[in-house]
Amino acid sequence: MSWRRNFIFSLTIVLFGMLGVSCRQAYTAGQKEEVKATGVPSPTVPPSLEAMQYSFRQVAQAVLPVVVEINVIEVVSQQVPRFDSPWDFFFNPNPDDQSSEEREFRRPGLGSGVIVRRQGERYYVLTNNHVVGDASEISVRLNDRKEFKGKLGGRDPRRDLALVIFEAKENLPVAKLGNSEELQVGDLVLAVGNPFGFESTVTSGIVSALGRKAEPGQTIASFTDYIQTDAAINPGNSGGALANLKGEVVGINTWIASRTGSYMGLGFAVPIDNAKKAIDDFITKGKVEYGWLGVQIGDLEAELYPGFKEELKLGEQTGAFVFNLFKGSPADKAGILPGDFILNVNDTAVQNADQLTRLVGNLSAGNVSKFVILRGGSRLTVSTKIAIREEEKEISAQSKNLWPGMYVTRITDEIKSQIKLPPDLQGLIVRFVVEGTPSAIAGFKAGDVIRKINDAEIRGAGDFYQTLNQSKEKEVVMRILRQGSEVVIGLAR
Repeated sequence: MSWRRNFIFSLTIVLFGMLGVSCRQAYTAGQKEEVKATGVPSPTVPPSLEAMQYSFRQVAQAVLPVVVEINVIEVVSQQVPRFDSPWDFFFNPNPDDQSSEEREFRRPGLGSGVIVRRQGERYYVLTNNHVVGDASEISVRLNDRKEFKGKLGGRDPRRDLALVIFEAKENLPVAKLGNSEELQVGDLVLAVGNPFGFESTVTSGIVSALGRKAEPGQTIASFTDYIQTDAAINPGNSGGALANLKGEVVGINTWIASRTGSYMGLGFAVPIDNAKKAIDDFITKGKVEYGWLGVQIGDLEAELYPGFKEELKLGEQTGAFVFNLFKGSPADKAGILPGDFILNVNDTAVQNADQLTRLVGNLSAGNVSKFVILRGGSRLTVSTKIAIREEEKEISAQSKNLWPGMYVTRITDEIKSQIKLPPDLQGLIVRFVVEGTPSAIAGFKAGDVIRKINDAEIRGAGDFYQTLNQSKEKEVVMRILRQGSEVVIGLAR
């Protein structure tokens, strides 16, 4: 009988087990029915969002390995007090009486960079000039934390770019450079770098604006325009990559606008198209060479130069106005004159003076370039061989060759009231005289009213530049009004 009892007991256990499974299944099914009944949405991801997520992943996977951390050590010298006794620091009543000595301090710095080129075992990393500064030591740390000793390959403060070189035997990835000219406001972008030392950080945002410029007087490099983005950029991101959804580097993150020193939604990057020539120049020449036309240009803003566009017959044309030019420069050799309005460079329309500066700066020295100008309402095309732009102090040293060396504007009612000119006085007034130029040497001063040039009456900008340029004499005679007195000045060419 014992075997029967054991058999019945075992069968009972199995039946209860099966009943338990059925109960659990019924309970789970009931839960699903309850979810459907209450209308709670199913936790499925929309295909478009899932595709975007995978797209961001792919961009991060492509860009992270080519963005490096750059650590620098800058050795700085500083005068510090010298104490004869350690107690002098606490008890000397006259610390200023102590002599001082110069000591060296090691100041660390941190930034980011992008591997942009490889030649054999040599790798080239593009970063910001302000990241490397005057570094005595440079190290490059890769995404996988491997570290290499780096050295400076060149720096360019005009665009805030620099190149760091390191050597590695292994096969490392190199960034794919995109075309920043194709960017549009609203495009999705990712910023990759090492903010505050948090290495390999990726943030996302959009292109907020294009063609941003540094405000005058700031320490930010002005020889470039900037991409504005709301992708989070913080200290340490400088020199890192701004990438598009193709995984291409379209910008080098450079600076932020902030009241706190940290991210406030306003980040700026150097467009990669502005850096491509710099990369080649760094590698082949150790520095960036800029093209030089030899003109002082500006925009004819209505507030500063009222009536100029009408008097010079410019209409609604965009371009850059030539105020002065260097004698013997490419512009002079091409026949460009003060008062000309440059419309076009090698088939590229000029929007303003800043753009013309960048266009000419990107031209290779020694190559012939074509310029379309507007003079007296007529279009002219001239060609000239571009020269190498010297450093600013060397250009300033050539001021004696700057013709004519002055900026003039129309006399307005506001000017009349400020310097007490007769209410019926018309014509041009000297707004600014460049130091060391023929105008400065001749004795022209701001506030001089130009009445005549070589006995020709001057009523406006058209008269001024036409008469000035037509004169073939070695000396241009100008009759001016200065503080109520008429003065004659000879301006030597």
